Amino acid sequence: MTHQAHAFHMVDPNPWPLMGATAAFLLTSGLIAWFHFNTSTVLVFALATTLLTMYQWWRDVVREGTFQGHHTPPVQKGLRFGMILFITSEVFFFIGFFWAFYNASLAPTPEVGECWPPTGITPLNPFEVPLLNTAVLLASGVTVTWAHHSIMQANREGAIQALTLTIILGLYFTLLQAMEYYEAPFTIADSIYGTTFFVATGFHGLHVIIGSAFLLTCLLRQIFFHFTSQHHFGFEAAAWYWHFVDVVWLFLYVSIYWWGS
Repeated sequence: MTHQAHAFHMVDPNPWPLMGATAAFLLTSGLIAWFHFNTSTVLVFALATTLLTMYQWWRDVVREGTFQGHHTPPVQKGLRFGMILFITSEVFFFIGFFWAFYNASLAPTPEVGECWPPTGITPLNPFEVPLLNTAVLLASGVTVTWAHHSIMQANREGAIQALTLTIILGLYFTLLQAMEYYEAPFTIADSIYGTTFFVATGFHGLHVIIGSAFLLTCLLRQIFFHFTSQHHFGFEAAAWYWHFVDVVWLFLYVSIYWWGS
């Protein structure tokens, strides 16, 4: 920073974008090889390369922002806009699933018996496990907000406790959803109902797992004194993402579990 006359971060050349692109290509190629030829060698190598690239790239970002002082206010502003745009893209990602669900359910075709749920489908009771999962996610939204306020007030122990609780609730949600999938009386192959149900709730479950990993990383960074009351955008991004996951679940619960049943 001493050799430049501006507050922006000029990233040093590194191999991570090229490695990430290569890993993504191998990942898709490996999936095709697994589906068509039942060989997982390329897929396993691609997953290992992807995880290694993610770890090293994000490690460098943490170093730049925490130890090297590159994340100045203008840089943080850019990161905020980037996260907002990313979450906006995720919103439209889920809109596609809701579109498919409402397109199928508001005007059921003769193929599904002209009724919703389709003939032969026994939907899950929305007032059992789905309602419990709703309470769990709403509680995790409260604890992640508690963690945010603790960080802003320089309450290190409170932030660690709140983050730990949030991660436990996220893992509990994932466990409950896995049990629900295991016991569901229909499959992803059971008409448009099964397809929209498992794709929409499954991608949401994937986002919960990603968000839990995001928050676990923030917990480790908080334990290692990476966050201050004025400099903690890494946590803020995780909290925004978690709140987005909460809101999507509310729409899923009301639409697919309650109204759709």
